[in-house]
Amino acid sequence: MKKEWVWLIALALCIILVIPWSILRWQKEKVRPDDVQIRVLLANGGVQKFQLEDYLIGVVAAEMPAEFEVEALKAQAIAARTYAARRLSQNKLLEVNYDVDTTVQTQAWLSEAQMREKWGWLNYWRYRSRVQKAVQGTRGMVLVDNGEYIEAFYHSSSGRKPTERSDDVWSSPRSYLQNVSSGEDNPLRYVKHFKYTPSELYKKLGIKASSRSLRGEDFQVIARTAVGRAKSVRVLGKVYSGTQLRILLGLPSTDIEAVVQPESLTLTTYGNGHAVGMSQWGANDLAKKNQKAEGILAHFYPGTQLMALGSIPK
Repeated sequence: MKKEWVWLIALALCIILVIPWSILRWQKEKVRPDDVQIRVLLANGGVQKFQLEDYLIGVVAAEMPAEFEVEALKAQAIAARTYAARRLSQNKLLEVNYDVDTTVQTQAWLSEAQMREKWGWLNYWRYRSRVQKAVQGTRGMVLVDNGEYIEAFYHSSSGRKPTERSDDVWSSPRSYLQNVSSGEDNPLRYVKHFKYTPSELYKKLGIKASSRSLRGEDFQVIARTAVGRAKSVRVLGKVYSGTQLRILLGLPSTDIEAVVQPESLTLTTYGNGHAVGMSQWGANDLAKKNQKAEGILAHFYPGTQLMALGSIPK
């Protein structure tokens, strides 16, 4: 009889101690601080909710070549997560029905069907696995500066020049968006040539007057950024910012050389993108030199810290 009481007491202790511990452990595993939802405006106009980490697979797949080094993909995943986290924190103060869209206006994004179309059935599983590994390997990691999620801008290639300061491009200074080396081994990876007749130039710039033969003074870079890209340009008597002109003429970058002839304007551009923040090709070249994602991000966003999503000190 005494033995039975001992067993009953032991069983009761197990119930009292083990079951609550198991429940707490289950809750800890089920309720993750980085298990956040994000509302995505789809191309068809609908809005769909995704778990943030699932959404990021589509972003990395869209924004960076999947054959890039895994550490470069990880750096991209952290930058994309930081961008999304900043949007989520800002949208809490706004009455909006979505947080991001699927274009470069926020971050490009691919659905599973679009990934299969992009990579083909043979490469789909291999490339998606690489992207998923990068996202999962950095789960919940974000970049922070002075207690806030940073503006984690990134672009394809800085070309032959260092990256740009944010205030040289958008007149909005950020201590972590400075001129740093591109990290790229091939500075001439993106060299493009564009040729416009006078009538084409007038049309693209929205000038209603009748076109005429061009003169040398019709295209002049009148101010440059600290590293030499076009900051402001006078074209046909009107001044445009480098960013404005890039959009109007459909140019890949603002690192421009021009040849003006009476019947044509020929522009040569170097690099691809706004050149602010992380160069994706630079990240890949740094990863090939055994740089880890943390080192790549520290290079392109100097002075920032890596932290867990939701753990920013108040």
